[in-house]
Amino acid sequence: MKRADRLYRLMTRLKDGHVHRAEDLARETGVSLRTIYRDMEVLAASGVPVEGARGEGYSARAAITLPPLNLTEGELEALHLGLAAVGASGMEDMAAAARALSAKIEAVLPEDSGMAAERFGFATYPFAEAAEGFRHMPAIRRAIRARQKLRLTLSGEEAERTVRPLHVDYWGRVWTCIGWDETAGDFASFRIDRVAALRPLPGLFVDEPGKRLSDYRARSGD
Repeated sequence: MKRADRLYRLMTRLKDGHVHRAEDLARETGVSLRTIYRDMEVLAASGVPVEGARGEGYSARAAITLPPLNLTEGELEALHLGLAAVGASGMEDMAAAARALSAKIEAVLPEDSGMAAERFGFATYPFAEAAEGFRHMPAIRRAIRARQKLRLTLSGEEAERTVRPLHVDYWGRVWTCIGWDETAGDFASFRIDRVAALRPLPGLFVDEPGKRLSDYRARSGD
């Protein structure tokens, strides 16, 4: 398992709000305890609100606030999307301003562990790569609203998937899409920045028991 994929898996695991022992996380990801300890430090430095210590277990807080304002996840997502677009625009003066503003914002986020904040989020996953997923965000959001199926391919995979997109989620500077994967016959959560190709299909879908967002949340405990 690549380190970036392992960190994403750990981040998703901590997201349930429960305390997880490092020993269990190490066993699930197939790495040593020392590696898990280092991964927790990396996640905390990347802005993921990790709580816990060695021997006590780890969890993650869900709230993301920016004093003196309280921001919703959608509002914070919009803020980072805008900064990302300017940061990758090629306009050096505006890109520098976007990086400076991002650094100021992340410096006051309450999940900051006291270590140096990464200016564009996920420390071990360059934001320039994550920004690649922004080109697919409008199509995915439109498909969610219209109940339109998508045919997509993820980087590193040859096979296409037919997915019913249900929800776009934002966690720890990573955007994901939750949907019902018709190809696999199960729910899937995939990183939007890993979408290599995407096209809407003419067929629409209706909510079916067992394939709805509420069913996914009931299964995952959200």
